[in-house]
Amino acid sequence: MAKSKNFVFDGGAGTYVGTAILAFLITLFTLGICYPYALVLMQRWKAKHTYIKGFQLKFTGTGIGLLSQWIKWFLLTIITLGIYSFWVYPRLQQWIVEHTDFSGKRPVTPNLEQSQED
Repeated sequence: MAKSKNFVFDGGAGTYVGTAILAFLITLFTLGICYPYALVLMQRWKAKHTYIKGFQLKFTGTGIGLLSQWIKWFLLTIITLGIYSFWVYPRLQQWIVEHTDFSGKRPVTPNLEQSQED
């Protein structure tokens, strides 16, 4: 199967592992309360390494912006004895997509040779 020329991802293992460990520690040490901040950290990493037709993505969401939603979803899940949890994932994905945009920089072609070595 041919690779897409419209979508490019240049993230490497080194930066991913560091970002993932930090996100995990944020979530662990706050007992999940600051999970929205960890999610934002990971989404920023993904967007920074994703290009669509040469345009880099940028994640504009903030932890504080998601925190109020997260608390609301958590409480609704408890009140409905878990039933609302089926709506949480689609709502979370909607929030992520609505806070992802193009960085505004000129199109670039990332160095794919280097990213495959990471």
